[in-house]
Amino acid sequence: MKLSIVIVNYNVKYFLEHCLQSVYDALDGITSEIFVVDNASSDNSVAMLRERFPEVKLICNKENVGFARANNQAIQASTGEYVLLLNPDTVVQFDTFRKSIDFMDRHPDAGGLGITMIDGSGNYLPESKRGFPSPWVAFCKAFGLTALFPKSGLFAGYYLGHLDKDKTHAVDVLAGAYMLMRREALNKTGLLDETFFMYGEDIDLSYRIVQAGYKNYYFSESRIIHYKGESTKKGSLNYVRMFYQAMIIFARKHFGGQKAGPFIFIIQCAIYVRALLTLLHNWFRNMGWPLADATLLYAGMMLIKTFWEQNVKLHEGLTYPATFTFIVVPAYIVIWLLSIYFNGGYDKPVKLNRILRGLVTGTIIIAAVYGFLDESLRYSRAMILLGFGFGATTLILSRLIVHLIRHRNIDIEQLQQKRVIVVGTLEEYRRVLNLVTLSRAHVHIVGYVDVPVSEPGETAKGHLGNLQDIREIIGLYQIDELIFCTADIGAEKIIDLMSTLGSSLEYKIVPKESESIIGSHSKDMQGELYTLDIQLNINTPHHRRNKRVLDIGLSTLLAPLWFVCFWLFDKPLTVWKNIALVVVGKRSWVGYIPEPVSGEHNVLPKIRRGILSPLTPFKQVNRSSDTIARMNLLYARDYTIYQDLEIIQKGIRELGNNPNSNS
Repeated sequence: MKLSIVIVNYNVKYFLEHCLQSVYDALDGITSEIFVVDNASSDNSVAMLRERFPEVKLICNKENVGFARANNQAIQASTGEYVLLLNPDTVVQFDTFRKSIDFMDRHPDAGGLGITMIDGSGNYLPESKRGFPSPWVAFCKAFGLTALFPKSGLFAGYYLGHLDKDKTHAVDVLAGAYMLMRREALNKTGLLDETFFMYGEDIDLSYRIVQAGYKNYYFSESRIIHYKGESTKKGSLNYVRMFYQAMIIFARKHFGGQKAGPFIFIIQCAIYVRALLTLLHNWFRNMGWPLADATLLYAGMMLIKTFWEQNVKLHEGLTYPATFTFIVVPAYIVIWLLSIYFNGGYDKPVKLNRILRGLVTGTIIIAAVYGFLDESLRYSRAMILLGFGFGATTLILSRLIVHLIRHRNIDIEQLQQKRVIVVGTLEEYRRVLNLVTLSRAHVHIVGYVDVPVSEPGETAKGHLGNLQDIREIIGLYQIDELIFCTADIGAEKIIDLMSTLGSSLEYKIVPKESESIIGSHSKDMQGELYTLDIQLNINTPHHRRNKRVLDIGLSTLLAPLWFVCFWLFDKPLTVWKNIALVVVGKRSWVGYIPEPVSGEHNVLPKIRRGILSPLTPFKQVNRSSDTIARMNLLYARDYTIYQDLEIIQKGIRELGNNPNSNS
């Protein structure tokens, strides 16, 4: 056996499907075995593997045992001369394995080999080649010097930025996404250290390979796509904590004595610095528009106040007190911003009508509250209306200006519908068109670019041209995204096109015979899919927010009403327990039917377990797995807050149900 491939999977079913397809294409002529270790995925990965890839040697763990332990399980069962650790969110070229093995055969000093990796936007990933994290290297990486000087031999040691990425080099560290190792080297070094749950185990094993007298190589003669962020979410506090904790484990293990102390101190400082930066980044990303809106509204209200004092009310000698400036106006702004938020004005894609609707709602609330205020706090109603007019103008105008700067047009609504072309044959184009239509993805497929040269005079509907003219076609039709069909175009050509056309475009790939279209255009975000089971109402921020508001609102209403309406409930005392569970976010008043079922239910978005369910109004319904799966799918797909209200109205007596029951 020449090659054993080990893939550890955790909830990336569609990426795994595409990865395996590319792996099988690249194994032509190589004696091999493929292991997939599933770390208790809940997305139906195992069923997909058994149906589509029955020849895979599958190891199913009942819990997530971590990256290192899962890989070791398969390595111990493998028999290949070479062992490849491969991430499930990768796509390999047709020649990747052959060229990698040939290089290892010609270099007996090679204990391990990494490869050129690009992300889902065609950008080179610097972690394709890395240096050992010595105290100085760790300091530069942790405090941003590596990012500031990416080509420096002094400051960019973590990514070996001074080495040409287009040439093969001996390097220190292999990336765990593609880590080809000689069995002989593994026998000397031992397997992955299971002390590392995630991150750091590849650095540790690479270090031990070098300590055993072998070399690690960065191999530049083939490439893979690595959809960074699919197996783990980058840019999160959990990522920061786990990554740098792994560095501390590495330091304690390999840098004993005086070296370990400074290293650990640097990394501990880095954890706090990176955590703070991550918090600030995430906060500003989420609060940028609300803060800008609050600033605009406050400035506008102060301008209106000054104008009103100096012009309209000058003859009355009216001046507004500090109470108006520092209490009343901020209260108006808070109500306006909350109304915009709850009307979806801060959701993506941007909808100007939601912002306007939020301002109208807020103004109505302010006007309603106005009449109940003490007379000393009742300032001119005209100020409220002028504030609304100013807000409606400036908040909408600010979005248009930012959009104009970024995209050189002011048609916000049009931009939200990406313009897409399919790269493949007419048959695959029609299949993709059907998939996108069924998934209800908000994109406009302009047409397709044929991979083989079309016959002269061919006029199939949707045909835009041939592959050699793709640049002109992209410019002519103002294309935002390309969807490649692997049935018609190989991974090598796809990677070439992604690298050549650049990251200004987005790219997705549809595997042959698959019902998913996958892609990722940011290493900090999870991948985007157009599939038959993700375009669900319950998965949108607007509906999730409304569902939570309903939970809190109903709980607030039930608490005082319980004393006079306790006779309504079958189990009145348990209602209080359920109110508490809902308020703290442990439960929702309505959730999926809580029975372990197979099929569609397993791939639905996660929501809080419900006190009631879509089954509540139908006591005599057949409770087969298929029926329950279908009811849950319909609930998620067509969800509105009115569905929950109807279920609650029909099941009000059962609000005291045990939250662990199967009602």
